[in-house]
This record gives sequence, C-alpha cells and structure tokens, in this order.
Amino acid sequence: MIVAARRSPVTTRGRALAALRVEQLAAPVVRAAVADAEAVLGGTVPVADVVLGNCMGPGGNPARVTALAAGLGAEVTGATVDRQCGSGLAAILDATAAIGAGDGRARIAGGVESASTAPVRTLDGMPYDRAPFAPEGWPDPDMLRAADDLAARDGIARPRQDAHAARSHRRARAAHDAGRFTAELVPLGGVTADDAVGRAEPLLPRLVPTLPGGSVTAGTATRISDGAAAVVLLPARAVGSARGLAVRGHAVVGCDPALPGIGAAPAVRAALDRAGADTRDIAAFEIVEAFAAQSLAVLDRLGLAEDDPRVCADGGALALGHPWGASGAVAVVRLFSRLVRGGAPAGTLGVAAASVGGGMGVAALLEVVG
Repeated sequence: MIVAARRSPVTTRGRALAALRVEQLAAPVVRAAVADAEAVLGGTVPVADVVLGNCMGPGGNPARVTALAAGLGAEVTGATVDRQCGSGLAAILDATAAIGAGDGRARIAGGVESASTAPVRTLDGMPYDRAPFAPEGWPDPDMLRAADDLAARDGIARPRQDAHAARSHRRARAAHDAGRFTAELVPLGGVTADDAVGRAEPLLPRLVPTLPGGSVTAGTATRISDGAAAVVLLPARAVGSARGLAVRGHAVVGCDPALPGIGAAPAVRAALDRAGADTRDIAAFEIVEAFAAQSLAVLDRLGLAEDDPRVCADGGALALGHPWGASGAVAVVRLFSRLVRGGAPAGTLGVAAASVGGGMGVAALLEVVG
C-alpha cells in the first residue's frame, strides 16, 4: 500500500535543475516521502530497500547512492530498474512484489532522471545517442520517428495532435494556479514549480514538423527533462486505518518494436482484466504523454475520448515534461494527489501506465483504501 508520494519539480534539460546529479534530485524527494509516511503512521518507518527507475544515468546503482545520500543508513539497500520510459512505474511494481512475497518491511520506490548530467556514451571511441531498443533484424526506430510513424498509420492528423497538447497545457496551468501540485512537490535549489507549463501552447500552430514529411513538432513531443518521484510502500496490515493506494492489478506487455507508442493500451487492458475491472470503473487515468500522437493512439485503442476528464486531468507529460526514468513514478504521485489528497472515497480506482521504447507497455491499477 502506498502511504506517501512526492516528486520534484520537472524542469527542462539544461535549465533550472541542470547542475544536480541523480542522487541530488532523488534524495530530497525520498526524505520528504519518508517524513510524510512517518507523519501519517505516527512513528518511525524502517526502510528495507530503495528501488528507483533510471534510464541514462551514470551507473553505479543510483538507487543505492540515493539511499545513502538521503541518510537512510548503510543497512538500507538499493536497486536500479531500467525499463526505459516505464522504469519508475516498474520500480514501484517490483517493490510491491517484494512486499507481496512476504517481506513486511517498508520500501521506497520511484524513479529519477537527470538528462542534463547523463554521461556521453561511446562505442569504439565514437559517441552515440542511445543504446539499441532491439537487436539487428528487428525494427528499432527512435521514439520521435516511431511517433511520426504511428501518427501516419493511425491517421492522427497534425491539428488533432496540436489540440491534445494544448489541452494538456491548459489543464496543467489550471492545476498549477489552483495549487493542486503544491502538496506533492519537493522544492529543489530554490525551484518550486515545473518550468514549462503553458509555455508551448501559444506556439503550437506555428511550429514546423521535426522530421521531413512528418507531423510531430516540438510542441507535440514532450520536453526531455530532469526530475524525481518516490512513494513509500508498506503491507496493508502495517498501516492501520491510514489512507493510501493499494495495487490491485498490474501488467507488463510486449508489442511491435516498430510501434512502441501503443504499448500502454494492451498493458492497461491486461491489468484491468486481471483485476476484473473495466475502463468504465476507473475514476482517474495517468498515462505518460511522451507524444500527442502516442497518447491519442493509446486512448483510441482503449475506447477513451481524447478530452475525457478522467485522463491526465491536471495535464500530463506534454505540459510537465518527461524525465524518462521518473515519469512512470510521477504518474503514480499524480494519482495519489488526485485520489488520496483529493479525498476520493475508499474503493475509487485509478490507472497509471506508460508505453516503453523497444515495444512494451506497463500499467498498474490502484485503489483508494482507508
């Protein structure tokens, strides 16, 4: 059961949080989440492990480095998960599985990405942008090309993409102005808010496609970002009457590597099927918006309207930004704020999901308890 959930501001690569390494982003968020859990439970929360998603960091097990930097003690271990854009959510599910297997100690789980300080990778002395998502003989498009291909395949025209991105910005701006992000945010280095909310909306119609002949623009693709998110998980029996989110179902699925953007859709379907639920039962969806075309393709496959108020009600990654390894965990923090902090009654259901490079999807069904 998730009893506390926090995140850092999400800022564009090279901007406000560019000087912070992964552990400097994550450690304050971990400390804040633990402090929240201790306040809720009325006592010390002994932590067994820290499990964090991370895609492009320095190596050296950033989760363990974060555990030490957060002051949790040398006895608290760490494990780093790489499931690309789904890493933060996958880390939460790994921690859930450990507790479900009988280890009743608390876990910290989430994700962190410092795109600004990510090391340059080299092969035979030559730098490269990313490792392969698939081996030779399989399609291996980068995510921008894959989003353009998906838009063409599904007939998702440029105006529809622009409208979806504009909606995300409007919703995020309204949430920011209403203070709905305040309780989940951990200020870092004087940065107290996400840095790009609303900025791209007026420019959307004027932006040119990023790839020749394509339809995806800089405004309908999320910004590469820095950020961290963390939750505290405990067995339900250890939290008494405290409110939180319980994981009721989850799934990781594979799909065509040529169209990785659709992965969230079958993952959501599988998670719901395993729990005996349906999209009509869900009060809140948080689906990582890496690209407007990708988000729309997932919603279409799930039979959800693109303006469904349940989906990213306070804006998504198109407005907030996309710190790769953290984004899946940011989605869970957002669900926690919308449902638990928002006072939703026990039994209310929410879904967090992400599509993943290489052709995968990850999803979790969560229920308000307490």
